[in-house]
Amino acid sequence: MSCAACALKLERVLGALPGVRSASVNFATRVATIECGNDVTTERIAQAIERLGYSAIVARAGDPREAMIAARDAEGRELLTRTIVGAILATPVVVIAMTHGSVSFLHGPLADWTQAILGTAAMAICGWPFMVRAWRQAKVGMTSMDTLVALGSGVAWLWSMLILTIPAIAAMANAGANAHGAPVQFEAAASIVVLVTLGKWLEWRATRSASHAIESLVDLAPPRAVVLRDGTEHDVDAAKVVVGDLVLVRPGSRVPVDGRVESGRSSVDESMLTGEPMPVDKAPGDRVLGGTVNGAGALRMVATQVGSATVLAQVVRAVEDAQGSKAPIARLADRVSSRFVPAVLAIAVITGAAWMVFGPDDDRFARALVAVVSTLIIACPCAMGLATPAAIMAGTAAAARKGILVKGGAALESLARATTVVLDKTGTITEGHPRVSSVTACGGATEHQVLSAAASIERSSEHPLARAIVAAAEERGVLPKAAADVVAVPGQGVEGNIGGQRVLVGTRAWLAAAGAVVGADDDDASTIAMVAVDGCVVGSIQLRDAPRGGSAAAVASLRALGIEPVMLTGDRAAPAHAIARDVGIDRVIAGVLPHDKARAIIELQQGGARVAMVGDGINDAPALAQADVGLAMGCGSAIALEAADIALMGGDLRALPVAVLDARRTLRTIKQNLWWAFGYNALMIPLAAGALWPWTGWMLPPMLASAAMACSSVSVVLNSLRLLRRRD
Repeated sequence: MSCAACALKLERVLGALPGVRSASVNFATRVATIECGNDVTTERIAQAIERLGYSAIVARAGDPREAMIAARDAEGRELLTRTIVGAILATPVVVIAMTHGSVSFLHGPLADWTQAILGTAAMAICGWPFMVRAWRQAKVGMTSMDTLVALGSGVAWLWSMLILTIPAIAAMANAGANAHGAPVQFEAAASIVVLVTLGKWLEWRATRSASHAIESLVDLAPPRAVVLRDGTEHDVDAAKVVVGDLVLVRPGSRVPVDGRVESGRSSVDESMLTGEPMPVDKAPGDRVLGGTVNGAGALRMVATQVGSATVLAQVVRAVEDAQGSKAPIARLADRVSSRFVPAVLAIAVITGAAWMVFGPDDDRFARALVAVVSTLIIACPCAMGLATPAAIMAGTAAAARKGILVKGGAALESLARATTVVLDKTGTITEGHPRVSSVTACGGATEHQVLSAAASIERSSEHPLARAIVAAAEERGVLPKAAADVVAVPGQGVEGNIGGQRVLVGTRAWLAAAGAVVGADDDDASTIAMVAVDGCVVGSIQLRDAPRGGSAAAVASLRALGIEPVMLTGDRAAPAHAIARDVGIDRVIAGVLPHDKARAIIELQQGGARVAMVGDGINDAPALAQADVGLAMGCGSAIALEAADIALMGGDLRALPVAVLDARRTLRTIKQNLWWAFGYNALMIPLAAGALWPWTGWMLPPMLASAAMACSSVSVVLNSLRLLRRRD
């Protein structure tokens, strides 16, 4: 499939088959899901697909993903090969045509036949697929940009061959043909099909990235699991774990399935699913999720959800469903082409018939032929075909200069129309790692002493909170002291001896269980590490995930552009609202799991919002795919970058409003190009048909029609290149 419109056509045709109750075609994953009766065979479905000019792979059993990957890669190789070979063949044709006879050895019969041979070869390599699809679609009453490409390139090639093989037509077409060579249009035919094939390859690359996002998500689940059965450890395939199995999770390994801790304590990094930057302490009775990373402690858990029931599997399905249900971008050229192509054909037929009936008796056939060919050449969709891709190429190049990677024109259009921007908190608005926000001293101690004691104990630990405390001590010039007998208690804290004193740094509950007297927790927005010396609490350290430097400015710029910012996070409500206040966001949706993030996006869309989602983690992938346009921070996970349509490579949120401005300019340029292309056709087609001949005796010859067509195309390109001159 070459575009989302292909998926819609296939859905319509498959849904109309006898016995089929419903058909859904996922463009991103290349999978058709069909609900039908027993009398409908897969062979019959495949035949219906092939009648439209597409090919189908029937998944006999198991997961079709491997077959789909192979087919997708083969499609990409074929497109790239056609583009390269076609460009090699078409380049000499264009060079010869552009000299316009000014170079002596590049004009005349030999040059014309050289263009014919190379142009025909380019048409055979790049143009044949368009011809086949256009013909098969025409047989079922459908038209598309394939029809325009086939019509424009085919007529230009056919007219050129008639000029070369029938001298009378060449003389009739242009009286000055002998001075500058025959007015052939092989360069138009060859360049159209080569450039459009290049565009199809670029679209394939964007689709491949979307598929890679799903494949990367699947790879997060560990393939093996250690299961305790009959008192013996067994290393088994993770797919063979059943509900109720006792699963051993060793330190540093990934959790294979969802379950509940039976014994052991540890801290588990769940950021890939929840977005929460702090490792979550796990104790007996707590839930653990498949794909998350265990910390320093060993856990024994009871499997509660396995296979497709795990949270990670739900995330994978959410990404697939969101990508498949995303509505195709409304392309004005595609909408008009369904009426434009039949209209041009009708005008050409009417023009030919009118000249045959009312033309001069001596040369009515020749004039009818010239008028018909001029009409079809003047209607060649060069300008219309270039209107969108030229602006997109310029717009994406301009964005790339600013560190904004755009994966396609659909993303630019969706971003330009966005009314709401949903921002993930961790790693997007914030830095994504904890920092010490404040130190509180009590019991006669100073803040310096509290931080020194904590850093001395924590400096041998790799825990993120420990690293943040040690970094804060270094920034404030606090020198750690020598600590002995340091012991880390997973999920609780660290203890050790400093100069003969027993120092504990950890959770409030752990210090209370050790006999220290601790007060009430009145700060829900921070993670608090309590510090006790010889059983007496001497202070506490507050840690928060701080906002990025440019987040507040980015939010203010979005508001100035008329876009509402919304925070969507899996973190707790208190820290989420605290960060939102710091950066100026009023609306916060907190405590949301990954597969529920996509549902939150849907609710905003159902309320009439056009949603752009910005995230950086694996947990954001379903929401990035569900949003009208997804943007990933360049410093985020590879899966988020692949699932998103746009990447802010610098990792600076201030690039977001810049991307919105660039997208709006690009969309405005596309509209200007399309209006010019349509206006050009509306004005020039009547001239080509001979509308002025009754009063002036003048007809537009095919050579001038070609020149006018070229001028239209050049004007569209020049208008698009203005985007590259914008530096703001």
